[in-house]
Amino acid sequence: MIAALLLSFGVIFVAELGDKSQLMAMTYALRYRWWVVILAITVATTAVHAVSVFFGHFLGMSLPTDLMSVLAGLAMLAFGLWTVYGDRLDDEERNRASRVGASVFLAVMSAFFLAELGDKTMLATITIATDHDWLGVWIGSTVGMVAADALAIGVGVLLGKHLPERVIAIGAAVLFFGFAVWLTASGLVGASTPMIAATITAAVVITGVGAFLIQRDRRLRGADDENAEPATPERSLGRHEG
Repeated sequence: MIAALLLSFGVIFVAELGDKSQLMAMTYALRYRWWVVILAITVATTAVHAVSVFFGHFLGMSLPTDLMSVLAGLAMLAFGLWTVYGDRLDDEERNRASRVGASVFLAVMSAFFLAELGDKTMLATITIATDHDWLGVWIGSTVGMVAADALAIGVGVLLGKHLPERVIAIGAAVLFFGFAVWLTASGLVGASTPMIAATITAAVVITGVGAFLIQRDRRLRGADDENAEPATPERSLGRHEG
């Protein structure tokens, strides 16, 4: 078991360096509390590698990686739009965001889970699990990936302390859109025409809904700002009259 643990740890840690998951971890750390991100990554990684070990050790099979990659790409598209939607916070919203609800944890966890299905780290775990102790492979691969992503989270935390909030939001959104293109394109290589059409349709719907919500939010904020402006001259006049 120890040999399988050390082998899987080393292989997955090295494979994760420079991988999209590290970039995703850093991106999330720019927007949310580091402990929420790493907890979500740990849960997602534990689940993904449990699936990997099960398929590799007990069934000797693999998952439909192309479909998982497309789903992960659509999830990244949605999260990128969510980042744009929430890039301007008033004081009340900022206080709510600082408390970090379950929705953020679930969003990060599900995004990582989908992104890792079919990734090279999952395929490596399946390969190792075919002829090594399954428990050692599960523990080692999970710890290796979390350790590698923790490095990226540390970088994200440091960057977050030195960059303006709007710059962070725009940068995070751009990275998410990049992940969306990367994952979706990878999943559609050699795909059938119906799958390509369904993916494009889903992407258009997600983008349309996101754009609508963003525009509506900005109109509401603009209306609130206009309603707040007339109060200032009146208060100023009242002070002069006094």
